[in-house]
Amino acid sequence: MDLSAKIRSLPTSAGVYLYKNAEGDIIYVGKAKNLRSRVSSYFHEARIANAKTDTLVREAVDVDYVVVDNEKEALALENNLIKQKKPRFNILLRDDKTYPYVKLTLGERFPRVYVTRRLKKDGSEYYGPFFPGNLAYRIVDLIHRTFLVPSCNVDLTRFHPRPCLQFYIKRCLGPCVEGLTTSDIYQEAVNDVKLFLDGHGADLARSLRERMQQTADSQEFERAARYRDLISTVEQLQEKQRIAAAEGDDADVFGYHFENNMLAVNLFHVRGGKVLDRREFFWEDLPEFTTASNFNPGDFFSTFLQQLYLGQPYIPRNLYIPVDFEDRTVLEDLLSEQITAKDPRAPRVHISIPQRGEKRSLIDLAGTNAKQSYDQRFRVMKPKTKAIQEALQDALSLPDLPTRIECFDISHIQGAETVASMVVWEDGKMKKSDYRKFIIKTVEGVDDFASMREVVGRRYARLQQEKKKMPSLVLIDGGLGQLHAAAKALESCEVINQPLASIAKREEIIYVYGQESDPVVLDHHSPVLHLVQLIRDEAHRFAVTFHRKRRQMRDRSTELLEIPGVGESTTRRLLQHFGSLQAVKQADAAALSSVVTRSQAEAIEQYFRK
Repeated sequence: MDLSAKIRSLPTSAGVYLYKNAEGDIIYVGKAKNLRSRVSSYFHEARIANAKTDTLVREAVDVDYVVVDNEKEALALENNLIKQKKPRFNILLRDDKTYPYVKLTLGERFPRVYVTRRLKKDGSEYYGPFFPGNLAYRIVDLIHRTFLVPSCNVDLTRFHPRPCLQFYIKRCLGPCVEGLTTSDIYQEAVNDVKLFLDGHGADLARSLRERMQQTADSQEFERAARYRDLISTVEQLQEKQRIAAAEGDDADVFGYHFENNMLAVNLFHVRGGKVLDRREFFWEDLPEFTTASNFNPGDFFSTFLQQLYLGQPYIPRNLYIPVDFEDRTVLEDLLSEQITAKDPRAPRVHISIPQRGEKRSLIDLAGTNAKQSYDQRFRVMKPKTKAIQEALQDALSLPDLPTRIECFDISHIQGAETVASMVVWEDGKMKKSDYRKFIIKTVEGVDDFASMREVVGRRYARLQQEKKKMPSLVLIDGGLGQLHAAAKALESCEVINQPLASIAKREEIIYVYGQESDPVVLDHHSPVLHLVQLIRDEAHRFAVTFHRKRRQMRDRSTELLEIPGVGESTTRRLLQHFGSLQAVKQADAAALSSVVTRSQAEAIEQYFRK
């Protein structure tokens, strides 16, 4: 059946249609109230005047469809298929900034809390998103100090000989060592954390008071005092939440700027009546058929809001957008149902297009910021150091603003003269005075992983001995093998919770230790990627330069080592003093005697005279 006949046979019910090209790839996904009418409209002459539709119609050779009960189901299915298939004729969500969630790993024997930016169906509970981004880290830090539930990467499926530093500074119950805590005590702490993150502060405070009374009656006064402190912390947090709720509603405000087939969107997060953070989105390679004359912001925001909010655990009560679109009411209903399914008391979601007043001023402000974002992104304006540091912190989920990065690289030729380098980036520039060179001592042959393990272990064992501060980030030049080798070295030094990442040369993918299954893939224009590449390339240059010098020394010393009575240390002294093998050859016995013994000097002179 040809395409025209297939279109005539389509049902007239609601559904989703999928255009395919000659290779069978899905090139466009759309939704419709009436499938036959909607798909047929692409082939009307008036529609083909649009360049986008013309290109789509010329490439499409087949169409599939899925029938659903109503528009809301069609909208949800369209969103899922766009995210799965990524058709090139659809506008795809591209996010330069994702916000963190707090993850409680309920599937583990001893659950832990982490900050993460990726949601998975792994049995864990996720809370968030939190903005500004460091709020999630502050919450996790509060959980460490208050409930003593850790975020470490220690293997808790077995017991260890001794606990880590977090136990001694009272930020962990110590489930890694037998006898420091019990399953009941640990589970009680996890239950408290869950109540705290669920927002059930009153229930948590009531439970804590009951336990405080029980422990006081049993004369366990230390535990009773700890429950008392917990009650005080929980009540203070509750009071802050009540104040924030009274100040105003939550809203997301959108603005955009489109120019030269490129688009920038800014999203302001308003919480409690205050703008807490800003989020940027960019589309730099919109298809050629999208021009100023046929770019439809309404169609764009329809697709954009679907991809941004459908399936998300939290949606603010109000979404303020600059333009209206056809299925706005349907999307409102779908998002409201999504929220009330989790919490029947949650308010309905409203998508509004303010025309005047304070809300319109917010949209105009978002649009102005979108223009600035466009200029900075596409007009190649170099961002400030702090902006790059904040972007790097967001991209790699770092707990603190990165002020110092130490990067390692290994260099050798088939295992010969293996050396390593460490370069340092600090506060916006390379700090050459802190660069370090390493000669690999314990590894024979080609073994980059073992070499990386040795050099990282040596570096941070010494740093601990000297009681110096660890860097904000340890960066490894290499892939997962080098990353895990460095992690083992840090573990052997008893260094925990140290931010660690690696960048693979060929793919330019960044792996963050602890979330290797979700590598960070940055846009090739991203200033964060440019910074990481700069540091990585400098480490590589420094390592290769050192390796070449070592190899030259080895090659030059080969002939001297053939002289009886001249060893490696003598050869090294001669080359360092005279600068080259040729100068050693031309020196007489008197000159040589200033570096070596008289008998060695005569032997060297006689050897080269022959």
